[in-house]
Amino acid sequence: MLHLNSRLARLAAILLLAVSAPALARDLTFIVTSDSHYITDDQSERNQSVRLSIEEMNAIDQRTWPEALGGGPITRPRAVFINGDIIDDGDKKGETALQWGYYVRDFGLTGKDGLLQYPVFDGYGNHDGPPVGAEKHGFSMQAKLKERNLRRQELGWLKELCPKGLHYSFDLDDVHFVQVNIYPADTQNAKIRYNRVWHDPQGALTFLKSSLEKHAAGKDRPVVILSHCGFDTDWWHPEDWAVFHAAVAPYPVASYFCGHTGTGILKYKPEGSAGPELPVVNTGQTAKGFFVVRITDDRILAAYRIREAAGWKWKFPMDRPLTPPASK
Repeated sequence: MLHLNSRLARLAAILLLAVSAPALARDLTFIVTSDSHYITDDQSERNQSVRLSIEEMNAIDQRTWPEALGGGPITRPRAVFINGDIIDDGDKKGETALQWGYYVRDFGLTGKDGLLQYPVFDGYGNHDGPPVGAEKHGFSMQAKLKERNLRRQELGWLKELCPKGLHYSFDLDDVHFVQVNIYPADTQNAKIRYNRVWHDPQGALTFLKSSLEKHAAGKDRPVVILSHCGFDTDWWHPEDWAVFHAAVAPYPVASYFCGHTGTGILKYKPEGSAGPELPVVNTGQTAKGFFVVRITDDRILAAYRIREAAGWKWKFPMDRPLTPPASK
């Protein structure tokens, strides 16, 4: 009887703690991926692997967080973010439109019109073709992205859409997201001469600065920046990295999510800068996996869901405090 009473007392204490614990004011879950690289052979291992990742995304609320992040159920994600290199051949006769069609079929837009069961927010990368009007074979993927952005605007999803229709910002709860596409500069640095047409950032930095000034300045709200390239990209020049870092340093950036190169958890600060380190997550290739992210009142948690021979596993568990805003 004494043992039973002791167990009942412990159970009562746990229940009391659960009832009395304050509810989180912010508890947002989403998925980030990059580099799906759809190719023309739809039966290829790559395209089929992307679809396996989408199926795992759809089931992620039936999984639990890795033990390194405390375990526990994963809340249904609010959206999926795709940071460029959606297709492999952005301006190839007879192939670009096919690759784009596979992407739209699988990812859809609203969570009800494709294999994926969540709303989608996407941007372009260096494989996704040149600016509208510079294509050579009659199909512009960037034009299709603009159409999707207009549809998002019609649905009331966006806070702002840039005049060119490519860069945009939106809110999920009180978290402010900005999609700046290939990389956050306005033009390619004059010291870089590689593929200046395809790698044109098309005013992304100006849009980012304006969006943050309007929607995040003086507010205690996390900011998330979505882009294709990280700080190891040869044609996003280090001088421009420093300009970007200075522009976002006054804001509480929860993370800079990118793709293009190797998967992992990183930090970045220009050499000699007095500003804060910028938290960075490189989300890797969709055919291999994706990041699940949770932002709470004071923390950002993330883990990489990767498909290996033995099945789906977790890698790169991350638990960071949210970055406080720096003084201007």
